[in-house]
Amino acid sequence: MTADWKPRTVAQAIEDAAVSTKTGFRFLEESSDAEPFFTHAGIERASARFGGALQALGLVKGDRVALILPDNADFVFAFLGAIRAGIIPVPIYPPTGLGKLAGYLENTLHIVEKSGAKVLLTNTEIKRMLGTIQSQATALEQVVAVEPLRSAREDLRPAKIELSDPCFLQFTSGSTSRPKGVILTHDNLAANVRAIMQLGLGVTNSVDSGVSWLPLYHDMGLIGFVMAPLYHVNTITFLPPLLFLKRPARWLEALSRYKGSISFGPNFAYALCVKRVREQEMEGLDLSNWRVAGCGAEPIRAENLRAFADKFARVGFSEKAFVCCYGMAESTLAISFSQVHTGVITDNVRGEALWAEGKAIPTPGDEGDEGAMPIVQCGKAFEGHEIGVFAADDEESARPLGDREVGELRLRGPSVTPGYYNEPELTRKAFAGGWLKTGDLGYLADGYVHICGRSKEVIIVNGRNYYPQDLEWEAGAVQGVRKGNVIAFGTMKPTNDRERVVIAFETSVTAPAEKQALQSEVRKAVQQGLGLTVDDVIALAPGVLPKTSSGKLQRAKTRELYETGELLGRTSAREVDKLDLAKELAKSQLGFLRHAIFGPKDR
Repeated sequence: MTADWKPRTVAQAIEDAAVSTKTGFRFLEESSDAEPFFTHAGIERASARFGGALQALGLVKGDRVALILPDNADFVFAFLGAIRAGIIPVPIYPPTGLGKLAGYLENTLHIVEKSGAKVLLTNTEIKRMLGTIQSQATALEQVVAVEPLRSAREDLRPAKIELSDPCFLQFTSGSTSRPKGVILTHDNLAANVRAIMQLGLGVTNSVDSGVSWLPLYHDMGLIGFVMAPLYHVNTITFLPPLLFLKRPARWLEALSRYKGSISFGPNFAYALCVKRVREQEMEGLDLSNWRVAGCGAEPIRAENLRAFADKFARVGFSEKAFVCCYGMAESTLAISFSQVHTGVITDNVRGEALWAEGKAIPTPGDEGDEGAMPIVQCGKAFEGHEIGVFAADDEESARPLGDREVGELRLRGPSVTPGYYNEPELTRKAFAGGWLKTGDLGYLADGYVHICGRSKEVIIVNGRNYYPQDLEWEAGAVQGVRKGNVIAFGTMKPTNDRERVVIAFETSVTAPAEKQALQSEVRKAVQQGLGLTVDDVIALAPGVLPKTSSGKLQRAKTRELYETGELLGRTSAREVDKLDLAKELAKSQLGFLRHAIFGPKDR
């Protein structure tokens, strides 16, 4: 690790790393044994070709280009090429199938329209689906297939890029509202990369290597494993996200084979490995080089991480490798990390006081004690950054709450976004007295961050606050409930006299009598675990609960569907209505044809 640190643009980091002909990016493929490896010198050349090709399409510095590229190599080189040309990339998640195509197109149109993208770059297969986008997006001039660009030989005309320039737009996942375009400057990126790599993880230049299956349209995969390693010339091995989901053992096999020292995943990834990695798949694994196993992006459950450590200890994994993380797009990526080599640390507090009084009062015993709530510790604010806790109605952030008092976490520092793209009112509302309002509820204990939940999602019953994650955890422990596929929320509907508690969960159980029994078990589990009576419990087929592009459960959307009576009528994303699908594809093709025949719409 280098002691000196000087902020650099991402473009400069790419050029500086190009001196290395040994380190670089490796791309594993789902459908073949191919493992193309690009040295950092090769990354510089490939990104230059893509940057030149984008310029040849007529894009200039400051223009936005939307990227829907499921192939990791295509995405990385197009993204970095755009940045080197001063063009602002806008990552968009690719369709995961033909189910719910209408919703996908609606969300994509929203992002393309809000970003004002002039060009949308995708592959030939996806391009066929995007006719409605091309015909309706106001500023969009071209939808371009990536295949010809792979072999383009256009020279890059390097743009003069300042640290204050926007680097890219990271649209939020949309778990609590419509996606918003977070502006991230090169200064934001440089500051957060330093926080992550030097201050947080103690990365050694050109020595530490990473393995990632995380989607590259999401900030943890993109910033953590594409952009940050460029600054420190680290080797990264990329797996397709669907390959991990189909066979989680491939993640661990890659870590073992390439001696990966750093890899991250959300809570569910570690739980999935515990559940689905078979004994025979563990033979020959060696995870002893894995020194940082990061966990973030969704609520962290200590039980899940400890179960992972117990299962994989015999193949060299150490529980001390866990680093618990807190972050969000508006803070570039990372807000705080627990200290490396300390493992999972929980603050065991009295659940009754946490819910009724908003105070995190330590229990004398451990997390197994009755009434104890284990809250995972996520470290302290990085150097040069601040984390404060304030009452939700403190619009000037004038009166920080005391130690162990629950309130809204707020941030300030060089990693914090200047705002949302072309959304001045939303930007104004996002800040209070110069502090970014995260919308997350939590507390500080001796400066250490602890997350309780989202402020908009807290369920209030008889004056007590309940965090939906706690209800979901209790319900998810019931046999027959699909773990990680439970949503709890409060609603005033239909009577508007009090907040009613609702739990919706997915299950493979289909017999009506068995479903009813399962719903009763869920009620009982929440009552016994939290002393809370649930008003309504709903059993749904697998794949019905709405999720964001990054796989986060959408509580607000679920509540909306419940209140309108649509939740019970939803079909699984796995069950495609062929007639609806045909209609959507026909609309997309008609839009494409209209654009081809009559040209761009009036501007």
